[in-house]
Amino acid sequence: MKYTGIKVQFAALLTVLSTFAFAVDLEVIENDDAIELRTDIHHIKIWKEGFRYAISRNGKQLLGAHEEAGLVYLSSPVAQTRLLKMYDDSVAMSVSNRLGIQAVVGIKFYGNCFKLSATFVDSDIQGSIFFRTKGTTPAYGLSDHAAFRKDPSTEVTGYSSNYFGALSDGKPSRLTSNFVISPANQIAIVNMEPAKKIIAVSHAEWKQGSVYVNSIPSLYYFTGNAKEIYKDYLDVRNREGYKVYKPKYEWFGVGWEAFGALGWITNHQTIRANVDAYLKLGYPLSWMVVGSGFWPNKEDRLLATTSFGAWDNEKYPDPEGFITYYKQLGLKVILGLRIAFIPNGLYTDEGLEKEYFIQKDGKPRLFKVNFPKSDCYLLDSNNPRAVAWYLTLCEKWLAYGVDGFKEDLFGYEIGDFDDDKLDAVNRGLMDKGVYVMGRNGYLGSPMDIHRYDDFNFNQNQDRGPVNGLAFSYSGFPYTYPDIVGGTGLAGDRFGKIDRDKLRIYLMRNVRYASLNPSMSFGFGVWQLGDKQVADVCLDAAKRHHALQPYIFDAALKAYETGFPYPLTPLPLAFEQDTLTYHRENNNQRGYQWMIGESLMAYPLYGNDYDTTNQRDVYLPQGTWIDYDSGEKYQGPMMLEDFNIPVDKTPLFVGGNGFVVEQTEGRLYARIYDVGFAGSVVFRHKDGQSQSLVDIRNTSSKEPIVTNLTTGKRVETERERHAFQFELEAGHHYAIE
Repeated sequence: MKYTGIKVQFAALLTVLSTFAFAVDLEVIENDDAIELRTDIHHIKIWKEGFRYAISRNGKQLLGAHEEAGLVYLSSPVAQTRLLKMYDDSVAMSVSNRLGIQAVVGIKFYGNCFKLSATFVDSDIQGSIFFRTKGTTPAYGLSDHAAFRKDPSTEVTGYSSNYFGALSDGKPSRLTSNFVISPANQIAIVNMEPAKKIIAVSHAEWKQGSVYVNSIPSLYYFTGNAKEIYKDYLDVRNREGYKVYKPKYEWFGVGWEAFGALGWITNHQTIRANVDAYLKLGYPLSWMVVGSGFWPNKEDRLLATTSFGAWDNEKYPDPEGFITYYKQLGLKVILGLRIAFIPNGLYTDEGLEKEYFIQKDGKPRLFKVNFPKSDCYLLDSNNPRAVAWYLTLCEKWLAYGVDGFKEDLFGYEIGDFDDDKLDAVNRGLMDKGVYVMGRNGYLGSPMDIHRYDDFNFNQNQDRGPVNGLAFSYSGFPYTYPDIVGGTGLAGDRFGKIDRDKLRIYLMRNVRYASLNPSMSFGFGVWQLGDKQVADVCLDAAKRHHALQPYIFDAALKAYETGFPYPLTPLPLAFEQDTLTYHRENNNQRGYQWMIGESLMAYPLYGNDYDTTNQRDVYLPQGTWIDYDSGEKYQGPMMLEDFNIPVDKTPLFVGGNGFVVEQTEGRLYARIYDVGFAGSVVFRHKDGQSQSLVDIRNTSSKEPIVTNLTTGKRVETERERHAFQFELEAGHHYAIE
């Protein structure tokens, strides 16, 4: 056969198919009607008419073929399919749609996952392309888009968009992901396209594609159990340029944010008074953010975080001393940072001259954003020279001793921004070892913690827990749920608030936040003059601080494996337990998750936070111990109308029963009797040291613990329903 007219595109496709070769033994079977692709794991059957395809794994069908067409481009289904080339791990095919437009399709296998690609033969053609199969449920993912709905739910079946991205369909999204997983059916999908995408998640179809493109280079299907899927997803993200970075320890402690405490009224005196008050009360702060007001305030052209190195001389007369004071107290100091440049700003002319800003029709374009208030130029993050220049400017802040940045672009006016608009900048900062709180991004994790959009008193409180769980489904597990109390209590931004409702809100909000990977305070809780509020907030802060080493260990495991260990939704942790499904919504409010492999969080949260003290709490298979009372339960079981008062720590211990806590600078391994026997690896805060703990018996009242590194027996004690011993970094232990 001759395939004239497609040589250039075909050659490009073959280059892609031959990259990242895996050891796959691919069998290709072709007849008049279909092409079948078989590996030792997968079987894909493609019907030539319509390019309808079904996906099976180990003899079980995971996704059936779409009833009409599996590949549609330029609004026209594929009519003909021909096999072009076969390799050990991939194939190339020529397809034509009903309009007669040709494209080249590739399928490449990587063990448990495989990649589809499609490219128009005519390089001048641009239009929509999408692949689709029948649908399956339940399905999870889509990051912010799962939460910003009228009825928030982590289950995204029913969602569709022909223009999916950061501002699609009027739904705000800063951490954007089109990754969708059905853990019950052991399959996931993502079209790795930072521009606008096509998505449909329904019973009838799973559809993903791209808008106004010449090709889809990387649409992946992942199969297997949840841990296999997330490991492959991690590998693919790193391979395709959406890098996942190792996070830093301090971010997983208790923080403080100036805007939540003071609004716009920030200066070295108000900040010191507020932070000192928290420290004096015993709050174990490890990081602080000053997001606004530190720049020169007398000229409008300097009212932004892009005043690099220029401080307001009256508000911050001694920047070095200001920063040094907090660093000596052990806090990481973080400043707000944006890529928005005000016209006539300190560095704007240089950026214009060197063409470092986003352009339209060959000219730099002004954008409207929520802050700064004036129209701004935005850094072109697709220009490596522009990114390098911006990182050089960041050094002006770092030279003062600043540890990192809260990346904070929001409220931009257009929907055709690529979703990775900040990723290159954040990657550059992370490569330098800078501490980064991320608020914008696509698929990867060039940041230490994932902050979701402002979460305030006057909003739908079900959005918060749904947002955090959706982050984890989407591969963003280092969740930071915004400031306790939100960003509106300081400065009376919400007007008159019912005091009784506010006090309950603060206590429920702090319990919820304390069980997230990171948390922070702002509004001074002492301002209410309410002892119960003060006690609950301090207790929650101390509990989070005690668990910081354990949470960070889970974060490092997520970095290594891709599995969202710091905040694991139950449908991922117990994927074959159907009773874990369909509960994370504003009806059931079954907001539960695993922290690591041993703790289950079940905070009472949602829009009914002020009207109830009870929840139905589900316990999967296994032994579960109440963190506060020590009472044992045997799952699976539903604890109906379980009482959760505000002064209760909403945690159960289960899994392997191994928890690490810090107390007065010392690290303690805590072993709960949940019937586990086996080995546990704990990663220490330096990110390098590990301790292997071989648990052989936990039922004894006086267990023998041996330090295998020194050969000596270790002293143990009973404390809060567990026995514990002091854990030394890099030392290994046996319990019998």
